[in-house]
This record gives sequence, C-alpha cells and structure tokens, in this order.
Amino acid sequence: MYCFFFLFVLINIATVTANYLHAVPSVPFSSDNRQSFRLRSLKHIVVDSSFADEVNTNGSTLIPPTLWEFASTFQLDVKNELGLQLRLAIGKNPAPDAIFLTLDKNQVFKDAAGILTSEGYSLTVDRNGIVIAGASPLGAWWGTRSIMQLAQLYDCRLPCGSGTDAPGWRTRGIMLDAGRHYYPPDFIIELCSYLSFFKQNELHLHVSDNLFINLEQTAASEIMNTYGSFRLSSDNPALNGLGGPQNESYTHDQFEAIQQRCAKRGVSVIPEIEAPAHALAITRWKPELALSSDPTMLNVSHPGTLPLLREIWGTFLPWFHSKEVHIGADEYSADHIPDYVKYVNELSSFIQETSSKRTRIWGTFTPSQGSTVSKDITIQHWAPYSDNAYHDFIANGYETINSDYMFYMVGKWSPYFGQRLNKTLIFSADPLGGPFAPHIFDAANATNNPPRDNPFVVGHISPFWSDWGPTATTFLEAYYSWRDSLPALADKQWGGSLLETEYDSIIDTLRYIIPDQNLDRRVESRTALVLKYPLNKSHVGKVIKDHSGNNYHGILKGDCNAGENGLYFAGKCHLDTPLHSLGRNYTLSFEVKPTSSGPATLFAGADSTLMSQTAQSELVTIISGSHPYAINYTLPLNRWIRVELAGRGESTFLKVSTVPVTDDKRQVTQEFEFLTRIDTHGVQAGSNYTTVWRPMAFEAPLARIGEGFKGYFRQIVVRKNQ
Repeated sequence: MYCFFFLFVLINIATVTANYLHAVPSVPFSSDNRQSFRLRSLKHIVVDSSFADEVNTNGSTLIPPTLWEFASTFQLDVKNELGLQLRLAIGKNPAPDAIFLTLDKNQVFKDAAGILTSEGYSLTVDRNGIVIAGASPLGAWWGTRSIMQLAQLYDCRLPCGSGTDAPGWRTRGIMLDAGRHYYPPDFIIELCSYLSFFKQNELHLHVSDNLFINLEQTAASEIMNTYGSFRLSSDNPALNGLGGPQNESYTHDQFEAIQQRCAKRGVSVIPEIEAPAHALAITRWKPELALSSDPTMLNVSHPGTLPLLREIWGTFLPWFHSKEVHIGADEYSADHIPDYVKYVNELSSFIQETSSKRTRIWGTFTPSQGSTVSKDITIQHWAPYSDNAYHDFIANGYETINSDYMFYMVGKWSPYFGQRLNKTLIFSADPLGGPFAPHIFDAANATNNPPRDNPFVVGHISPFWSDWGPTATTFLEAYYSWRDSLPALADKQWGGSLLETEYDSIIDTLRYIIPDQNLDRRVESRTALVLKYPLNKSHVGKVIKDHSGNNYHGILKGDCNAGENGLYFAGKCHLDTPLHSLGRNYTLSFEVKPTSSGPATLFAGADSTLMSQTAQSELVTIISGSHPYAINYTLPLNRWIRVELAGRGESTFLKVSTVPVTDDKRQVTQEFEFLTRIDTHGVQAGSNYTTVWRPMAFEAPLARIGEGFKGYFRQIVVRKNQ
C-alpha cells in the first residue's frame, strides 16, 4: 500500500492526541498540531557516520546488526511498502528532506523498573525532516518501525514535534511449539517479521516434545509409538537416532538462516530443548534412561542422564546465537525434587561454563517445595495452579517471565485453553482497572501482582502449544491464533497506551504494510475475480491467458493438448501460474474430466496440495505439510464434474456437481467439509479416550495445475470472497 496511492486517511493531523501518536505500540509524542512534514518530499536516509558500524551489545542476540545494516533493511521496507525511493547515505548531520539515523549517548532511556534499556529512541519531526536517535542501533530500528506505521496511518504526513519512547520490559514476544508440530523455516522467518513490526523482540522456539499420554489409559506397548520429535538435525555420531521425524527437522544451515533473518529485524530466537519431562524423543532413543513410573520422563538420578544432556547441549550450543537458552524442566515428577534441582543446576552451570549463556526454565517446583534452583536461572511462569509467580519466585529474587495461561493457547481444541488471544482481556486484565501489562499475573486478585516497577519482572511471552500434534492444525492456523490480537498484546508488552477502540480503528490498515512477510497469503487483484483460465478447445501455444484483468498468465510445461471443450493433460504436463497461495475466504472453481485413475495433483501451492487421488486412497485429498486430509468422495472417470474448493473462515469445503450433458439433464450436487480427527487421550481427568472433529482451514493452492493428472480441465476461476 504505497503512500502515493493511499486511500484511507484514518487520522486527521489536527486531532493528534497530545500525549501519543496512534501506532502499535503507541508512540509518546508532543506536537503543536500546526505544522507537519510530508514524507513524499523525502529523498534520503542518512546514517550518522559516527555510529554506522556500531552494534547493540546489550540485547539478547549475539549477532546484532549494525546501524547501517538496520538502515539498509529500513530502506527496502520504505521502498516495498510505502513506495518511497530513498537513497541511503552516510553523513555527520541531519540533511534536508531526509531521515537521519543516529545514536544518543547522553539521553537516558529507562524501562518500567527504572533500569537502563538499549531499546529506547527519540523521534523528532520538523519542516526539514526526521531524526531518529536510538539508545543503540536496535533502539533506532524500533524508531523506524514507528515511522513505517505513522506513514501509513497519517497519510505520509507527520506532525512536527518530538517524543521519547522506550519499552517497559526487555522480553516481549511469543512461544511456538515446534516440538509437536513442524513449522517450516520460511514460516518462522515470516513470523519474526510480523513480531518486529510491532516491536516484539523474541521468538521462543520449543524444538522437542511429545503428545500427551494418559498413562492410565495407554498400553505400555503404545507409549513408545506416540508422536514425539526432536527438531534439530546434527551430524554428530553420538546423537545418531535422536533427530526426526525425517524431513521435519532443522539442519544447522536452516537454523542459522532462521536466526540471521530474525536478528536482521531485531528479533532473537530463544531455543528450548525440553527435558527431563516431555522427553519421549530422548527416552525412545535411550530407553534405559527413562523413569520407570513414566517413560516420557528422563530419570534424572540415572548416572547416564546428565552426561547425555551435556552431549546434546554441547552439540547445539554453537548453533544458538542467543544470550539465553531454555532447558524446559516443567511438569516433572514431584517425587524427585532433590534430584530435579541437582539436574537443573548442573545443566545450567554446564551451559554457562561452555557458552556463557544464561538459562531459563518453566515454573514447576517452588522454594517452599524444596526447589532451590540457582537464581541465575530465569523462571518462565505459566501455571497459577503450579506456582504463584509473585510470592514464590519474584519475591524470592528470581527473574521471571510472564507466560501465565490467561493468554495461553492450544491449537484447534482444548477443554481448558483458548484458540485465540482474548482481546478484551488484553485491554482489561488489571484487577485494579486498566489493561494487561507484564507484571499482571492474576486478572482477578491484585495481591498476586507485583508493582509495575518490580525489577524481577522480565517481560511477557505469549505461548502457542501444538498439543494435538502435526495433524490438528496447519502452520498458518497457528498464525491465525495470534493474528487479530497479538499486536494489541505487543502494545501492552511494550507499555503502550492504546485504547481498544483506537486499536480497532488502525490495525487492519497496518497489516497491509508489514514488510517481508505474507502470512495472510494476499494476492493483489483489481476486483474480486483473481484468476480466470477458460482453457477452451481452441487454445494453442504454451501461454495460458488470464482473463481476470490481472495478467496472471500461466505457462504450459510438457505436451497438453486442446480438445473436447477443454485442455487435455496427459499425465506428463502441467500448468504453472505466477501465484502461490490465496488466503482465507476464497472460491477456486473448475471443471474436470478424469480419464484415468491413479495419484494425481489437481492444484498445488506453497501451503497445500489438492489431489484427485493419493497413493494410499482414491478419495479427494488435501495434503498440508506431509499430512493428508481426505473427504469421502472419489472423482468419477470419463465424466465432467464441476468442482468448487471454498475457504470460508476457519473451514474448507469441496462442492462437486455433475455437469449436465444433452442426454442427461440430471445434476447431483454434494458438499463436503475437510475435518481433522483429534484423539484427546482422555486429557480430562476421569474421562476415556475422546475423539473430537474440528474443521481445517487451507489456503487455495494456485502455483501448479494438473501435475500427474490424466484428463481434461476447463473454466478455472479463482475469486476472493468477503
């Protein structure tokens, strides 16, 4: 959405709030409301030559970008999202019609606890240009995020004035459970871009775990076959047999790329290797180390357990570019607290001595229970039934991250937790009145919340758990759990002042310019009609013209021939389009006449594949990741069928109709919904195994048509629906 073609002026300059500018997070700012600077007059981004090569050494990453590198990324963002072609230059002073990026070594930037922060910045706008002065290059980067948002919301015309901004807490972000659901590297990188735009600085990546097992209801022979994974793939011979599943783990190069791309936008990846509980991926590999009462737990008193964990961490610590790592350590057996404490402390010391990294653990056992873990370890509180974050940890001098389950999410279904962030709670969680902030651990009882300026409150992480494994959700469904309200939470993690009505009025507009990601899978289109390929019998040549007006012309690969009022695919040709996937609320319609059975692709995209058959089944199936989702329908041979694949919000439907011919006017229409089966394993106390069926949301696959298919296609039409 370019400045030059911006159609919706949401905020009038004459009504700018005296205390802050509307953005996410809100930007403290004082303006006289009489003068403004037009961003269309900008010509340069000038980086202060005194600080161009400086990096932030006080953040949570060991690979911080320089001020120049942040400026280079900013230059691309302004070009791609705002349509402003700005020259990047080095200089000593602000220049006319320029954004000047510098550092301010004299300004004191403090967080909510009064502690110095390197993430603050000041913003000054006058008739000549803009100056962003960061406490560090990272602080200046957050200032560029403000400029990007304000340009969009204020129609590329900013009020003259100034403000000083700084985060209230140093840890702000999300946790993604990749242990029970594989998430592709590109998706994780896109998530980092999303977080960065709203000034969140951490992606906590949970890389090992297993599905819940009800030991009372699961046969011992079945436990070891329960889904569990370890997502890091190393060539260390000592770890042979640990990684997997195959093709669903991260190589060193992939993990490096994730961290580098995220750090480029100010986001640190905090890896978590979960143990000694949730460790089926390890105990299946080394069963002799399992706890006899629960084979998903490591026996921390076994003489081989700690050396094995040292081997694992020693292998992967050189991969990790964060100053802190997470060793899990939650939900372990309370019968072994002394051994648990010894394990946690010794593993943490090993990590510190080996790599100089600090460690985090999930809140599990409290000091009153005899848990005397080192106070060099950060506690990540999550379960109020397990501990009282304030009285058990913060009051005892433990730095604590708030991940309380008021904003705890489980993908697709849970008897206890939500599948979406609760926006109303974000703006009302303080029991004394007001919105959530990281020091709010209890929305009902204020005595369980430390003061806002308590120095042991580190920040807040919003977790998303893949409790039901790889077939319960697509990876984009995880994004949608956060999508609508995570920016609001980011405002409160930072310490912003937005009201709910203000947030609602601007967030949809801001989503159009979040750079370096397309998690909504948008496709630009002049109208609701996105793509139209008639594929009639008169077609000749390799180019398939798009009749939608969008010029998304396709290219035939192989020998596809016109005939019978359609285009014949002989099993060795296909049609490539310039598109990949189309996001929610769409209709993909086409007519098809299969002439031979066998596994074949109807439509394939970046996120899913629609197949007429698979090697395992004759049923119409969508493949997402490596997992099939079938409906109870088989395409008939040698007959024209009209098919509609429709994404409607959180559901996906396939409607099929026979196409009337001269000797048969009868038309039969059927509609099917793609569902997933969740076996809850009696997760509710006292219950038996329960099966839950839930809808699946698939993006429309548009990149490739007809690969391996034998038969005819015609009238391919793609529409965006409201």
